[in-house]
Amino acid sequence: MKSSRRKNTIPYLTDEKGEARPVYLVSGASGSSGEHLIETVLAQFPGIHVPVIKMTRVRQTAQVKKIILRASKTEGTIVHTLVDAGLRKALISLGKRHNVTTIDLMGGLLDRLEHVLGCPAKGKPGLYRKLHKEYFDRIAAIEFTIAHDDGQRVHDLPSADIVLTGVSRCGKTPLSMYLAFEGWKVANVPLVLEVPPPPALLKINRGRVIGLSIAYEHLMVHRRERQAGMGISGPSRYTDRSIVLQELEGARKIFKKGGFHVISVTDKPIESIAEEIIEYLNTGLQGKPGKVR
Repeated sequence: MKSSRRKNTIPYLTDEKGEARPVYLVSGASGSSGEHLIETVLAQFPGIHVPVIKMTRVRQTAQVKKIILRASKTEGTIVHTLVDAGLRKALISLGKRHNVTTIDLMGGLLDRLEHVLGCPAKGKPGLYRKLHKEYFDRIAAIEFTIAHDDGQRVHDLPSADIVLTGVSRCGKTPLSMYLAFEGWKVANVPLVLEVPPPPALLKINRGRVIGLSIAYEHLMVHRRERQAGMGISGPSRYTDRSIVLQELEGARKIFKKGGFHVISVTDKPIESIAEEIIEYLNTGLQGKPGKVR
């Protein structure tokens, strides 16, 4: 009688030890384009985990040999986006010699376009990223800004191009995101009554820190709207006049102590506030290391 125990229906998925066989992504640059394609393909196999190992900045034949040997030992598959014809041929040849499957995502299209266009490809890795540097810088800025919103990762404040600080509901987050879309890495730090600001805020380059001031009446409108949106009615510390005034005064003292440049956000559109900040930074950074736009 045959055993009822099912065999692995996906032979590639695991080796004899039951361990997943990896996919090696080999690239001469960052590997982002190949990684996206691999993730798109793997999404068609939900519930199955296949490790993807990125081997980037591959520029020498010696690196190719090491990757082939590693893939051979782990019975992995190599997916590559090498634009250097010599390295591509070496990888394919060595793959055949060591019985490693190599999948070329670039070669076929490059060869075809060389034939159709009548000129050789540059064969230089990373050209796409260089040509679209502004786009990738903007994506990096947005990711940084999201990760450093509302006082997160204060230890990393020195890495920010701009640090916004102020009381709750003065518009730090939407302003941060607007600036991020312009390519600036922004962190924002809330100032809370009776809670000392994080030490890192007072230690970083004060020229990068912007204090956001706001008129009491304007702030109260935002806070009441926020409170209503949360389903809270009646008096609360969040909208108590004396407490809010104390918050504003406390923020003013912190701005003064830190020597921060202060910009009023009262009755100003976000575009105007951002322009003021960028103009200030461009003026302050003239002739100094840093981002000038």
